[in-house]
Amino acid sequence: MRFPTMREGRGIVLRFMFFMLISGATLLNSAAYGASGKILATPGVFQVEGAAGGGLVPWAQLAGYASDEEFALNGFCSRAQVDDYRLDVCGAQANFYDRVEISLARQNFSVAALDAEIEQDIVGFKTRLYGDIIYTSWPQLSLGVQHKKLADPAIAYLLGAEQDSGTDIYLAVSKLHLGAAAGYNFFWNVAARSTDANQLGILGFGGPRDNRTLNIELSSAIFLNPHWALGFEYRQKPDNLVVREDDWRDLFVAWFPNKSVSLTAAWLDLGDVAGQSDQRGWYFSLGGYW
Repeated sequence: MRFPTMREGRGIVLRFMFFMLISGATLLNSAAYGASGKILATPGVFQVEGAAGGGLVPWAQLAGYASDEEFALNGFCSRAQVDDYRLDVCGAQANFYDRVEISLARQNFSVAALDAEIEQDIVGFKTRLYGDIIYTSWPQLSLGVQHKKLADPAIAYLLGAEQDSGTDIYLAVSKLHLGAAAGYNFFWNVAARSTDANQLGILGFGGPRDNRTLNIELSSAIFLNPHWALGFEYRQKPDNLVVREDDWRDLFVAWFPNKSVSLTAAWLDLGDVAGQSDQRGWYFSLGGYW
């Protein structure tokens, strides 16, 4: 019988905690127990760095269903599986009175060919500067910060990264247009991100080619009804290392059966990742809301 290593043990405990959060949220489907001030599905889902938004791109919306008189707590776990790599993420979010979002996420990046894993912790902060995606004429505008730290930067340094930690800063603009697309609700989001992260920071920060750059991230979605959304995301990426880094894109479907849970599935096209070309595959995410 093999006992788990310390790293494996941390991962098991973390996943258990987040799945308990999600399970609890599905049982507490009542306004008496948590935030319910927003329309179903309008907070979006869970981004791979912990923020509220799409899978790849943070949106201007804050996490959960909190109104300006409520607070919300959310938990999620996600998996992205492409040809040569796997990324597992679990995280938690808090929304304070629809003004401030705080998020925590742990990423575990598995490289099958090397039998190696890379862990990264991310602390996020987002604040709503102006507006609402529905109730104001102009779009909602939010400012976000994500601080990232690698647990073991050995592979990142081997590929030419300069740092084992870094901070992304982004500005996101979102708007939901009711009945604007043949009677369906249409959503769009544009974000501008200042970053020096290589592959989200999993391969470190900075490098011989470049350092901090400004990158554009786009999202759009059609709501088929209050419970289902189909959408597209595009994320421009920096290219700091000797190994090429391509822009990312996905096609996603999200299901919101109620205000306690969401399920997202997506097809991913990540291009070249860490020297391996044409990385395509699937993404799944399960989240719970209080």
